[in-house]
Amino acid sequence: MENKKVYLIYPPSPVMNREERCQQPTNDLIVIPPLPPGDLLYLASVARLKGFQPIVRDYSFFGDTFSKLEKDLLDISPKYFVVNVASTTLENDLAALKLAKDALGDSVITVAKGAHFSFLARETLIAHDFIDIAMCSECELTFGEILEGKLLKDIAGICYREGVEVLETHRRPYNDNLDDLPYPARDLIDNSLYIRPDNGKRQAVIKVSRGCPYHCFFCLATPLNGRIVRKRSPENIIGEIKECVEKYKIKNFIFWSDIFNLDKEWTRELCRQIIDSKLKITFSTNTRADSADKETIKLMKKAGCRLVSIGVESGSQEMLDKMGKKITLSQIRNTIKAFKREGIQIYAYYVVGLPWETQETALETLEFAKSLNTEYVSFYTAAALVGTRFYEYVENNSLGELNYSCPYYYPSVKTHSLSVQEVFELHKAMVRGYYLRPKYILKMLFSIRSLTQLKNYISAGLKVLRRR
Repeated sequence: MENKKVYLIYPPSPVMNREERCQQPTNDLIVIPPLPPGDLLYLASVARLKGFQPIVRDYSFFGDTFSKLEKDLLDISPKYFVVNVASTTLENDLAALKLAKDALGDSVITVAKGAHFSFLARETLIAHDFIDIAMCSECELTFGEILEGKLLKDIAGICYREGVEVLETHRRPYNDNLDDLPYPARDLIDNSLYIRPDNGKRQAVIKVSRGCPYHCFFCLATPLNGRIVRKRSPENIIGEIKECVEKYKIKNFIFWSDIFNLDKEWTRELCRQIIDSKLKITFSTNTRADSADKETIKLMKKAGCRLVSIGVESGSQEMLDKMGKKITLSQIRNTIKAFKREGIQIYAYYVVGLPWETQETALETLEFAKSLNTEYVSFYTAAALVGTRFYEYVENNSLGELNYSCPYYYPSVKTHSLSVQEVFELHKAMVRGYYLRPKYILKMLFSIRSLTQLKNYISAGLKVLRRR
């Protein structure tokens, strides 16, 4: 009988949100909850359509070891073994693929996926002979063709091994019809494990669009997903929401996109359809500070939007200009005021440690963040991820060897005027300087509405205090 098992995993590693453009750990950050392995659930649905039996597991979430993985591999004995590999945990993640080859030999086809392979696939396969296939860029259509048994040389968007040779095919064009993708196979995971931090209720991630036209200095969104924003239809998204509500009892969502509200009419129509559906959901999403307007914000609130994340990045206009944000401090202030007027919470992101950072610009950022006084913030240290303009700049300007030991927490490189340790100390000072203000602590204490929310605030507070 033909082996139809497909085993898709996040490998044993620090707990991470492995959505391709982020690759961020959750343990070292303050308010980032672990997310379900959505990319693997899409591939699992594709596998089902092709007649295979998919199995999905996130070994990092459960704190599992490579010994546990080896036992599971021997028990399952899959035909295809698919691993999400991040640049920030590269060698650790690749070890899972080696383990599979060592345990199962040529009976298993090892498949690597992840942003890393959109830029360094050939080099990685040459250095690691236990990888059979690497999928580059968008994977769903690619994976379907692999499972169909199509000749590898005829499958766009892969790097593969043929004897002693490592070969690459041409880049796969972006999928312009995201509605054709099956909904993620959420029945393969325990959805009760992935919760909204403030109320402890189940929360699902729905990917509503791909692509971003802005190509910021440090971001992978544009290199991975292109400059054109490719959106699912509101009707298709509503169908997935209904499935989550009716089949999985999920009413809290993250609408995942590279940029949610660039097309205002699409955003408004999605909100109108959510309102008309009477589904009574809540959702969080992201927005740019120059693409929000009063009408759209009001509709978002009425549709159930409770929180928006905004990439503020810096309180220095000079830094914003150099990183290519194409946005002003005034626009940021006005947008945050507009969301606050509608009672929508704000999660602001800041990045410290880009090449032009100085002590002065970092302190400007802290003071700007305090003045905005948003409910949640993340101060990230800049991570020079493979594929970004930042990565290229580091290579060309002698900013030191890349360090991914604690991405987004410990700096990956120095700046032109600050050492790695000085950036790290500034980062810690910014986190403490924001979160340990009496004004902020009182504001958040008065906002508590549940025991779960209180526990999460205490946990986050302890993380802040430990940053010494």
